[in-house]
Order: sequence, then structure tokens, then C-alpha cells
Amino acid sequence: MIRGISRSEQQPTSDAQLAIMRSTVKDGAADRPGIYRMLSSEGEVLYVGKSKRVRSRLLSYFRCAYPEEKGARILRSAEKIEWEYTPSEFAALLQELRLIKRFRPRYNVAMMRDARHYSFIKLTKGAAPKLLVVRGASSDDGTYYGPFVGAQRVGEALRELNDAVMLRDCRTDLKMFFSDQTELFQLSPRTPGCIRYEISKCLGPCVGGCSAAQYDERVVLAKAFLEGSDDGPINMLREQMERLSGELEFERAAHYRDKLERLEALRAQFGRLRFAVENLSFVYTVPGHEGEDKVYLIRRGVVRAEVTKPRSPKDRRTMKQLVEDIFSPGDKPTSQIPTHEIDELLLLSSWFRRFPKEMKRTKQVS
Repeated sequence: MIRGISRSEQQPTSDAQLAIMRSTVKDGAADRPGIYRMLSSEGEVLYVGKSKRVRSRLLSYFRCAYPEEKGARILRSAEKIEWEYTPSEFAALLQELRLIKRFRPRYNVAMMRDARHYSFIKLTKGAAPKLLVVRGASSDDGTYYGPFVGAQRVGEALRELNDAVMLRDCRTDLKMFFSDQTELFQLSPRTPGCIRYEISKCLGPCVGGCSAAQYDERVVLAKAFLEGSDDGPINMLREQMERLSGELEFERAAHYRDKLERLEALRAQFGRLRFAVENLSFVYTVPGHEGEDKVYLIRRGVVRAEVTKPRSPKDRRTMKQLVEDIFSPGDKPTSQIPTHEIDELLLLSSWFRRFPKEMKRTKQVS
């Protein structure tokens, strides 16, 4: 059940009105897990929050000492506060994320910073895809690999991967001109390639340096490396290093050795990622408020289903079938993460990192 408080639209959020709101929260809210929403006079969801003690958390907003504090700014903008209870803090955390993704509240978007700890490698769509290091999913979609820790190191390794497979790193909206692309009119000579093209570190898809098929072959090679199924780029660098060493060009060989080490470090992160994501595949039973226990079926770091803990033979049979459906053998592990799963994967990774003892409540599915 949703409970709420509101104030008159004709009055500003004065100290007197805040006192009335505080009194209503104090008398009406309970100290149990749940989520809450701050709404404007037009009904816009300004902020979504969660707490394992809703009443205490809401009252803390009224104790902000300075107007510039986050809580004070949210409260002064709100016309209404709504809250609802959940069985557990974990359930509240999931509900908070889902509401934030649904409503995109202005204060959550501006103030949530946890995702900045992680980075992803994005393969863009369209002609001549390119690889980018990004902080999270964007509206233009694409293919994502990650999450990774250490954006600078990932960026350095990605530059080596780009050089090895000769993918472009120019601006995304630059028009491409492949060698097999016919044009009705050639108004001016082709613009010279960038420095990476001139020194043979890019195929030059923007200046007719390659065909679309030739570029796509290199994209496939990069994807295979990012998905952990092919070490082609590493082998290419190793061959270069060994050739230069054999020719006694040790300084240049050392340069390729450094490149090789950065790519191998990126590959090692892939391995740890796949291990971590696969480790986040289990049945997780969470005790709930007043016996409202829930069972979460988590596969590859995402909740695929949640049910009330079975109490009868029929309920247990139903859940057993659900487990079999969700955990049936699927594709081999990969570093590719669907865009819509990124936020929840980060959330669950953070949860079990903060509360490692919760892993004792999990059960692996054989």
C-alpha cells in the first residue's frame, strides 16, 4: 500500500509547513525497509530513495543544517512525499533502481555517482564501427563489454587494440568513404588521411583506404578478442616483438612488449569479469519483514525472477521448474553485456561486495 503526505499548493515550503510534513512522517511512517519518492506540485518524480528504515531516513531530511545540502534542496523542491514498504533492504534496492530507470528523476541523475567507478568498452553501430571507453549505457545503444575498473588503464589498452586491428578512432559522425563505394559526383580530391592512417595504424575507412568488407573483418577480430574467443591481436603484437628482437632492434621490440603487456592486462580483466559474472548465478533466499521471505533467481548478475519462498509442495515444484528454465545450459561465458542489464549487474556486484556474508544465503544450481 502507498502512503503519502502533501501540502497546500498555494503555500511555499515554509519552515512551518516543513514542520507539518515532518510531523506527518513521524506519525505515519514505520521503521522498516522500503522506498520513497519526492514529487513536485505537477506530479513529477524529483527523487527516489530507499532505506532499511524508512521513517528514520525520511526524518533525516528535516534535520539538514544547511540549505545547500542535498536533502534540504530535495525537500524544498517537493510538494509531496510517498513511501511504500518492501520485504527487505535488497528488495528496496531493486525497486529503487527500477523506479529510477523508469522516471529518471532529476536529483538522482545529478547526484548518483556509484557508476563512475566502472567503465565499459563500447562498440558503436553504423558504418565503420569504433571502440570507445564509456562510463555507462547511452541512448544510441551499441554493444558493451565490461564492467571494468580503471578507465585510464582500459583506455590505454583499447588504444593498443585499435592500433593492432587498425580500427578508426576519429569522431563518430565523420562520413565514411570506402574504396568499394561508388559516388555519383566527385567534387574535390579526397582529403588526406589522419596521422594514424598515414603511419598504418588505421585502415582509413573515411578516405577510401579499405573496403567495407575489409573493415568488417577487423571489427570481427576485435569482437572476438573482446569476447575472449580469439587472441589474434595479442599474437600479432607478439610476432612483431619477436621479429624485432630477432633483428636486434631491441628498443622497438621493447615498445611492442609494452603494448603486449597492456593488451594482456585487458584480457586478464576479461577473464576476471567472466568469472565474476558467472559467480553471480545462483538462487538467493532473502529473509523478509514479518516472515515475507523472497527467493531471487539470479543469472549472470541479473535477477531473472523473484518469488515468495515456497511453503507447499506445489509451490516447490513450481519453483523447481522455474529454476530449470532459467539455469538451463546457455551460451558460453562472454564479456558482452546487454545494455539494459548494465545497471542491475553493477547493483548486484556492489551489493555482494559490500555484504559478502550474504553469499552464504545463496545456492549454486548444478
